[in-house]
Parts: sequence; C-alpha cells; structure tokens
Amino acid sequence: MNMKHVTRSRPGRLIAAVALAVAVGIPLGVTGAASAATTLTVAQALAAQDGRTATVTGYVIGQPTATTTVLTSGFTADTAIAIADQAGETGTARMLYVQVTAAWRSTFGLLTNPSLRGRQVTATGTLTAYFSHGGLKNPTAMSLGGGATPSPTPTPSPSGTAVPDTYYAAAAGRTGPTLRTALHGIIKVQTKLSYDQVWDALKDTDQDPANPANVILLYSGRSQSKTSNGGGVNDWNREHVWAKSHGDFGTATGPGTDVHHLRPEDVSVNSSRGNKDFDAGGGAVAEAPGCYTDADSFEPRDAVKGDVARMIFYMAIRYEGGDGWPDLELNDSVSNGSAPRLGRLSKLLAWNDQDPPDAFEKRRNQRIYERWQGNRNPFVDHPEWARSIWS
Repeated sequence: MNMKHVTRSRPGRLIAAVALAVAVGIPLGVTGAASAATTLTVAQALAAQDGRTATVTGYVIGQPTATTTVLTSGFTADTAIAIADQAGETGTARMLYVQVTAAWRSTFGLLTNPSLRGRQVTATGTLTAYFSHGGLKNPTAMSLGGGATPSPTPTPSPSGTAVPDTYYAAAAGRTGPTLRTALHGIIKVQTKLSYDQVWDALKDTDQDPANPANVILLYSGRSQSKTSNGGGVNDWNREHVWAKSHGDFGTATGPGTDVHHLRPEDVSVNSSRGNKDFDAGGGAVAEAPGCYTDADSFEPRDAVKGDVARMIFYMAIRYEGGDGWPDLELNDSVSNGSAPRLGRLSKLLAWNDQDPPDAFEKRRNQRIYERWQGNRNPFVDHPEWARSIWS
C-alpha cells in the first residue's frame, strides 16, 4: 500500500475505509487499511447491502425481471442489468442487480445495447435491495471495463419536469388510431413488478412532498405514515384505480401490479370505491372529503379527478390484449361488471380537461420511469392526446 497516500488521508476517511474492508472481506495491507477508492467484487457487494455507496465491477449477465429471474436474451427494457464475478455465471444468488436510471440507459440498457452482455462494467451507487435481491441502486457513475474507462457525467433532469427527447419520437405527428398504436408500442416496454414490490414503489412514488415519512392517499387526500400500510382499520392499502375485477386480472404480475394505476388509499375508502366505474354524484364518502358514491359509480375529489382519468387512459393504451392480458377498453357505461371495460368515458375526458397534471402527478410519472418501471404515462406528459384518441 502507498504509505504516502495513507498519511495524507483524513482520519475519518481512513476509518471508513477500514470499516468497509472488514465488512466485505477485503484483505488489509500492512498498515491495516484499505484504500477508500477500492472497487468491490460482486461477492463483496452482495455481502454489504446496508445502504453504503460503493463501486462494483462485474460481467453483464442479463436483465433482471424478478428476484430469481434474469433474462439472457429477448430483453424487454433498459432499466436494470445483472452482473457477476464470472461472465458465465448462471446462479442468480451470485449476481448483483444494478438499476439503470434514465441518465445511463442509452449506453447500459440491454434492450438498446444487447451486445453489452458478457462485457465488464463498473458502477458506483447505493448498495441496497433491488427486486428484493442484492442490488446497487441510483448509480452516480457507470463505465465499461474494470474502472479504467472514464465514466460519463449523468445529467438527469429534476423529477417531475423532464420528458426524454426521444421517448415519444414514434408518436410525433400522429393522431387518432395511429397515435394510439404508437403509444402502445412505446409504453409496453417496461420492467414488471411483483405485488410485494408495489408496497415499496408506492412509498416512493406517492411520498408527501412536505413529509418524506408519509404518503398522500389518493381519494382521502390524507398524509399518512408510510409504515401504516396493511389491512387494518385506518391502514392504507393498494388501490387499483382500474378495478382488477374489470378484466379479472387480479394481482398477478402485469396489469395487477402496474404502478401507473396503483395508489395508496385508506382501507375503508378503498372498500367504498370497490370495483365501481367512475361518474359524478351520489352520497358523501366517509373519510374522503369531496368524494361521492352511489350503487354503481364513484366520484373522486376535484384535486385528483384528472389524475384518475389519466391513469385509466394509460391502462386502456398499455393493455391491448396482445401480451396475455385482457384488452382493456373505455366506454360510457357504469355497468361494466367483470368485463374488461371501464367508464364513464365522457366524464373521464371532462375530468382530464378540468384538472391538468400538477407537480405531484408529474413527479410521480417521472419516478415510475426512472426508478421502477422504465415507462411513462403519456397522458401526464400530453393530456391533449386523450381527446385525440377518444373524441
């Protein structure tokens, strides 16, 4: 070890380096310290999943899609890569799942760069679970090779404001049915979450801007502790804005776990909404000021009427029946039952006009894109597209 380097280090950094080395099993030099700039192996990174920032090098194996599933071909998204210490590794327990955020997808996403598989990559980020598996999230640097290649400078835009220049390129200049087809092709490319992962996603996407320990409940508007999720009285649970019985897709991975239409809501209010279609009128909903319901419909509060409409529009475009799930469609009925239909379309279009996207909804859309699914709700970015398709 370079002794001059050690003597110039500040004591705090030296202590931190020793702690890191001991925790992950890095051999210490004669002075008992490891360089603070040490690059970890995948095995060491998997043993240090405690939220620290670290640099890890490994070979790209494929695209993780679940805790024990890594695609090695037919990649579906640019949002994550699995790396390992050996290029031929087949055991997911020996792989580190690396989140690929928007700033890095054009270079390190496997859908765009399938030839990246088998190459060595170095990434710096937070060592924490991803897909309920040992992971590295929120990378601040990524480079090819063992760290010698200069890494690009990430330039992510502030959450809630940025739409990637190329994301909607295929939809440019289109209207009506051709716009619909283009948008479906764009947003169907996504990372799919498990139903358990939805809990963590909602704690991030629906975080109260004024209190990061809380989430905002969709219909109630109440700020509530993130940890009070569950099935008890006054807990919050996962509301399917497109009611899962409308198409009978349940909570299996797919439309049942798509965070673009899943929101935190009070257990009893969620029950009051049930699987009703959306329309105006009815009696007041307890614990949800400004919401109304009757025998066959539910009306959300004014502040989220547009949010509800745009989530429903997203679902109708995303799920067209071509990937094993029902073809979800909008109509002007409030008696859709278990059919893969939801209404009332005329009211939803009016709500979209009445309540344009606000900062909370825009941030949510960006968060889902950057951190969770890698796809966007186009009607948050372009509310005018709703009438282009359905009017």
